[in-house]
Amino acid sequence: MRAGRELDLLQLTAGLVLACSVVTLWRRDLRALVAVLALQGGALGTLAALLAVQHGDLGLGIVAGVVFVAKGFVIPSLLARVVRRDPGSRETAPLVNVPASLVGAGALVIVSYLSAGRLTSLFPSPATRLAPLGLATVLVGFFLLVSRRKAVSQIVGLLLVDNGIALVAFLLTAGVPLLVELGASLDVLLIVVVLQVLATSMRSRFGHVDLDQLRELHD
Repeated sequence: MRAGRELDLLQLTAGLVLACSVVTLWRRDLRALVAVLALQGGALGTLAALLAVQHGDLGLGIVAGVVFVAKGFVIPSLLARVVRRDPGSRETAPLVNVPASLVGAGALVIVSYLSAGRLTSLFPSPATRLAPLGLATVLVGFFLLVSRRKAVSQIVGLLLVDNGIALVAFLLTAGVPLLVELGASLDVLLIVVVLQVLATSMRSRFGHVDLDQLRELHD
């Protein structure tokens, strides 16, 4: 009975990570994107904590705490500061519209299951069978990264890719070494801090952080 509940919670948290990725393609308000990213980070940290309890792994429990704090609170808070200072905090004209983006997300989920099917068959377990959700999160993150114009939207896409990779690592290997996860989290945190500095500089000079408009100025 306990194992069944643990599996249900793993499925719920892994599904929530992917669902948050799809929602980022649906919402155009950058504040909503940041809120969804925070929810995804919390779900990822919770999944790692569930695996830590299941395997009795203290190191993985520490990683879960790092992920929960960094991806659920610290990084979204820094992005929220950037968004609050941007008067045009909305994706008004993405390269791919919302309906087409959602259809594309569905296709990417199917591709993920088809691609990861052989891998999960080699290591059959309840956790590894959820690995396609992580791969789908990575693909959706790349899709968001290339189909949005705002700098914040693109950095959210990059963070989705990072979260998807972490999800696959947790599910296939029951975690990653603590130093590796700490290094990855610090790298992502550094990227967000650099984004905040650049966004502040761009806003002071141009009044916005729309990368497409900046390309037009360059041309």
